[in-house]
Amino acid sequence: MELEEAKRWKGFLSQWDDQKPKVGQTLKEAIWRKNKATLWHYPSPNKQFKTPLYLIYSLINEPYILDLGPNMSMIEAFGKEGYEVYLIDFGIPGYEDKDMTLDDYFTRYIQPGAKRALSHSKAEALTVMGFCLGGTLAAIYAAIADEPIKNLVLLTTPVDFSNVPVLDKWAEAFKHGSLDLEPAIDALGLIPASAIWAGMRLVTSPIYFSPQASLLQKSYDDNFVERWRRFNMWAEGHIPLPGATLKQLLNDLGKENKLINNKLKINNKHASLKNIKANLLSISTTYDRLVPEEQIKPIMKHVTSKDKTHLSIEGGHASIALTGKIPDYLSSWLKDRS
Repeated sequence: MELEEAKRWKGFLSQWDDQKPKVGQTLKEAIWRKNKATLWHYPSPNKQFKTPLYLIYSLINEPYILDLGPNMSMIEAFGKEGYEVYLIDFGIPGYEDKDMTLDDYFTRYIQPGAKRALSHSKAEALTVMGFCLGGTLAAIYAAIADEPIKNLVLLTTPVDFSNVPVLDKWAEAFKHGSLDLEPAIDALGLIPASAIWAGMRLVTSPIYFSPQASLLQKSYDDNFVERWRRFNMWAEGHIPLPGATLKQLLNDLGKENKLINNKLKINNKHASLKNIKANLLSISTTYDRLVPEEQIKPIMKHVTSKDKTHLSIEGGHASIALTGKIPDYLSSWLKDRS
């Protein structure tokens, strides 16, 4: 018993070890770069499908949640199943990027990255897959894309901002003009990672002790500790956000809900969800406090896709990316359409 307790506390205290866990270890190559952004190609060791995956992640975290480590990597699992994978990694913006808008993310990175993925893979079309806010970007991209998109997969993706389940009083005040965030955003220019972290904690876990409690409960298990440390490093590792992008997100999506209301324009191009004809799979999770189903499911009414499916899966916001394998429902859906 004493030995087990000693091991428990050793595992618990390891979170403050100076040596950070290694992430992003799946074999990859950079095939395109611009500014801070990189397009990564992950070659499949067992290629079976003609349609490659083009992954778009959120703007406020680094994308290594999709490649946490051996046997806990969604990207690794896709490769084992036979998919060529491409990931557009936006990098970490600096103060010199403070005026970069949401439009710029599409014209500078997302669309050129998709073109490069198509030419590199010699494929006829892509499966575009987006996660969280990256899924919102993926949906907008699919609405304006000139490139052929065969499948669109949106995981825990907010598209309808008419109802905000948390901080609803603040959201209403912002929508009605009694709360003005723009002077603070303009003063900062680049929203620091610490402010992003504080905002996420306010929304999801104002009293932030449950991850520590779960670690202490199982810290005698080396595998659990390793997984916990990798995930916690990602969860705590927010990155800065250009102020111009944040203002556009708050106003165009949060305040005016332009994507669902069919009024969003990207570089003067109408980003209508009606333009989406690709096979669509939309996924929400039952315990997602950050992006609940009512912000996700409405996309099904707006796209013109003939093949469209929404699934509600038991789990939390990031649980889909943590299994180290592709869930059966996603595996079978992709296999039949790739």
